[in-house]
Amino acid sequence: MTSSVSIRRRVQWIDTDAAGIWHHSTVARWAEEAEAELHRQLGIIDQTFGATPRVVVEFEFRSPLRFEDVVDVTITVAKLGRSSITYLIEVRKGETVAASGRMVAVFIDRESGRKRPWPEQIRRALAP
Repeated sequence: MTSSVSIRRRVQWIDTDAAGIWHHSTVARWAEEAEAELHRQLGIIDQTFGATPRVVVEFEFRSPLRFEDVVDVTITVAKLGRSSITYLIEVRKGETVAASGRMVAVFIDRESGRKRPWPEQIRRALAP
């Protein structure tokens, strides 16, 4: 069983660029919304948010999205390291993949800002 969640979003006017096509930053914001929902459902959001900075963010844009398009954003835990996590993200409009990519975050000590191993209860919740 994988740790995964999907959220549905509508492209808002503010999500588009001067050409009327969704702006590249929109997918990162939606990915983080999906990540928050995943952590909320797993019951770990209070321990992880504010303690998991990104170290890699990359997306491939395959199909344009426009104002009012409805999409599903799916985030899946692909790999859980000692102190890192790799998510796969996919944005779909119906059967069409509009974007896909990955985000890697590390778990840090909030006071020192240094990476630290995942606490066991968080590791169990996130394990793919």
